[in-house]
Amino acid sequence: MTPDNVVAIEGIAKRFAGHVAVADLSLRVPKGAIYGLLGPNGAGKTTTIRMIMNITIPDEGTIELFGDRMGGRHHSARIGYLPEERGLYRKMRVRDMLVFLAEAKGVDRARGGANADEWLRRLDLAEWGARKVEELSKGMQQKVQFIGTMLHEPELLILDEPFSGLDPINQQVLKDIVVHLSRSGKTIIFSTHQMDVAEKICDHVCIIARGRKVLDGGLAEVKRVHGGTHVAVAFEDGAAGAEAMRAVADLVAAADDSGLFAELKLKDGVDPQLVLERLMKTGARIRRFERIEPSLNRIFLDTAGPEAAAEAEVAHA
Repeated sequence: MTPDNVVAIEGIAKRFAGHVAVADLSLRVPKGAIYGLLGPNGAGKTTTIRMIMNITIPDEGTIELFGDRMGGRHHSARIGYLPEERGLYRKMRVRDMLVFLAEAKGVDRARGGANADEWLRRLDLAEWGARKVEELSKGMQQKVQFIGTMLHEPELLILDEPFSGLDPINQQVLKDIVVHLSRSGKTIIFSTHQMDVAEKICDHVCIIARGRKVLDGGLAEVKRVHGGTHVAVAFEDGAAGAEAMRAVADLVAAADDSGLFAELKLKDGVDPQLVLERLMKTGARIRRFERIEPSLNRIFLDTAGPEAAAEAEVAHA
């Protein structure tokens, strides 16, 4: 592993009772990156994280952290891990629990208390520090658990679906914090099935489906390589928009269409102007028409196929 990579995974695989959860996965997480580990529910993201943390042992392959193969538990003092399955001591007072978590990571009580106070203030929870965890809302508890990953000032943050259950305002608060941490030198592995969220904050992405990597690289390069001609169309009326979309079906290679809005990948050689002219002839009122970069969601559907998402949802259920 080069000094620029905090995590290096080579050819790992994991099987459970004949089910292949992860197959031949290799990736590199650069120092200081916000690295998106992306894919639908059931794709193998959490299993991969558990192998990085040495909670689950890979059947094949190797994992290096900070240049050695000792595993996540050996480096726990350097890692902050927010698992998808949340777990807090509900009867404890919030600040007491945070100090306890800090001490469990080797932080002395005074420093742990100071760090807890700072983070509670930063996430607008200072007035809740003396309350029991069970008195907090689900969103507040999630922010408390996030604080618990930060108290020992880790170098590497591993966040598994960190925004699940948060309202848009608190999602934005945590997004801003994640970006700030990256700019201050922290390395972040950000696991999610929400492609639109990842696209806003990640600079490197790895998309997996059915336990296999289908795409990996810097976000800008991924978009360049998987470019093609994409346009965004927004209609004033969903029914008229659906009718208009049928008029250009022969020009479109793939579409992510919700009725009022559509992202279209055009067939090779198709001029976007031709698409616009056909849409206007249908009489549909168009609020927006512009050439765009492909979204991560569109790239995922193009590379993994919509059946990958469907199969993963069935497996997760």
